[in-house]
This record gives sequence, C-alpha cells and structure tokens, in this order.
Amino acid sequence: MLAIINATLVMREYLIPDATLLCENGKIVDFGKKLAVPEGAEVLDAKGNYVGPGLIDIHTHAACGVWFYEDPKTAAEKILEHGVTTVLPVVYFNRNKAQFIGDIKTIQASVAKGEFPNFGGFYMEGPYLNPKFGADREGNPWKGPICADDYMDIIRQGGKDARVWALAPEREHIEDFVIACKEENPNVVFTVAHSEATPEDIEKLIPYGLKIGTHHTNATGTLQKYPECRTPCVDETVHYNRDIYAEIISDSMGIHVDPYIQRLTRKIKGDDRVILVADACVFDGPIPDGYDGVTDLCFDFAGEIAGSKLTLDVACRNFMVHTGASITNVFQFASYNPAQAVGLKDRGEIRKGYVADLVICDHMVNINKVILKGEIAK
Repeated sequence: MLAIINATLVMREYLIPDATLLCENGKIVDFGKKLAVPEGAEVLDAKGNYVGPGLIDIHTHAACGVWFYEDPKTAAEKILEHGVTTVLPVVYFNRNKAQFIGDIKTIQASVAKGEFPNFGGFYMEGPYLNPKFGADREGNPWKGPICADDYMDIIRQGGKDARVWALAPEREHIEDFVIACKEENPNVVFTVAHSEATPEDIEKLIPYGLKIGTHHTNATGTLQKYPECRTPCVDETVHYNRDIYAEIISDSMGIHVDPYIQRLTRKIKGDDRVILVADACVFDGPIPDGYDGVTDLCFDFAGEIAGSKLTLDVACRNFMVHTGASITNVFQFASYNPAQAVGLKDRGEIRKGYVADLVICDHMVNINKVILKGEIAK
C-alpha cells in the first residue's frame, strides 16, 4: 500500500487540504482528512503540494523530440516524466498504408513487452482528412477515393486499440469508413479534423460517435456562400453542438489558438467540454519570419506550423495564464474531460476504485512526483 500524506487533493470542483490518499493494488482505496495510515504502508509526503489525477493526453505524436512510432518506449518514458499517465499516440495521415500499419504494430509490440505502461489506445489522425489542410500535406498519400481495399487492413490492425478516428466529414463515402470502424470497435470515438465540412456534414456523423473537434480552430476552413459573408463551418459547429468537445493546443504565445478565442471557447462550451492536448511533433522545418522568440512550436519543411513542442503539463500552465483558469479547472481539462470523451471511465479524477494514476505538483502544475497504477514512477 502507498499512503500519500500532507496532500492538497485536487477534486473536480474543490480542494481538500491536509489530506491523505491511500493506494493499493493499483487503485485508489481511500482519501480524506484525518485518515489513518495503515501499518506497513509506504509513505510519500506531499509536503502540502497538490495531488491531482494523472494527466491524459489524447492527442500527441511525440514527446520531448521523440516520435511515438519510431521509439515508443523512450517517448512513453519522457511523457510520463511530465505527468502524463495515459496517452493516445497519434498515427498520422502522411504515412502510406504499409507505414500506417507498421506504426501501429511497432507501438502494439512495445505495449505487449511492457515498455509502454501509459498507453491508452491510438488516436488515428487520418487517413481520410481534407488534403487542403495539415502539416506535411504535400506528403499526403490519401487524396484519392475512399476505398475499403485501402482502409480495412488498417482498421483491423488497430482493432479495439484504435480508440479515436479523426476524419473530414465532407469526404465522399466517409460514412462507409465510419461504419467499418464501428463494426471493428463499437466504442470508437470520431472527431472532425482537417476539414471544411458544413454543419450538416458534421452533424450527420454525431449519431455514430463524432464527439470531438480536433485541435479546435486549427486546420479548419471557412466557407463563403456569398462575397464577404462568413458562413458556419467546423469551428461554429463545434461551438454549437453541446455533445462535441473542443481540443485546444495552448502554446505559450497563443499562436495555435489566440488567448481571446481560448477564453471564448471555454465560455461557449463550458468547463466540461474543453480538452487540452499537446499535439507535439518533431518537424524541424525553418522558422518563418514573424515568429521570433517562439520556442514551443514546430514548423514543417514549408515553414508552416506543424504541431507543438509542448507537454500537457506546460499546456496547463499556458491555459492558466491565457484564461485565468484555476488548478481544479486545468485538471478537469487535462484529465477528467479527455477521459470522459474517449471512454476511459476508470480514471481522470480522484475517486475510490479508480486507477491510482496521480501527480504531485505545485500551484502551476510543475510536476514533482508521478504515481502510475499506485507505484511511484518518478
């Protein structure tokens, strides 16, 4: 048994200071004030710091400069150091069919060997996105017609590990692809991503499980029916539909999502529909003019923004700065909400019986200790 003492517990809507939390057999078994520590328990003194649920990054390609598909073991270790106890590594649309399947197999093999203990499933960012959008879009091999001969082997290899499929709802025959994904994994979640879909395109897929807007306000199009008149598109549809969560990449300078739009999105969606993601990559293209001083973004070979260099703990700090969110808020955005969105119902908050994935941090989510399944990992 592990007993964490002198903790300020971060609950979903409040704090419990001077608390003790008990973990056993990988689960949270009890917590509260004036809780006795069982004899023989391993004791970890939080020294008054915050103890919150482990961070859950549902959308990231890399960790600290390492692609998950190239070295899943190292990437998993690096991201765990930053408090991410569950991660959904991305397989991206710039990979051809053989590479797509190979990337899945590489990560699955790492999981099977016990090298990737914080694996939570895959976030499939592709293959069927709008070819007008996305980093390295010139290398997109999926611009042609949607064909079962191309996608069925990928769907089967992902299996139930494929927890999320990102797609562009406007692609012709996308509904056939969605149905095939659902048949392989009935609990799969879909996102609208790299898209210029109409509200009607998006809303027709909600009954199938479309419930996330991938990197909200990034790689989305604005449709123009009439000159100088903006018409509703992806961002407006995500804002309007209560059941759709909005992913936000909160970099230090508010470039992916302007701080005003971060505040606007939080106000419209409510605190239970915002998800923070890192969307970290390892593109090493030239830094374009006008981005002097930017240190946490990646750029592709064309000098366009290509994901971030963030980890989720840093994104939490940035969001606190940009929006005034509290520590309870950012744990909701970076743990509870993502868990709920992708169906991880046994984690994401401090609750008896939940997986004992926890972090100890200061008031700005600087990580001091990480507990993975009830064991001290860092």
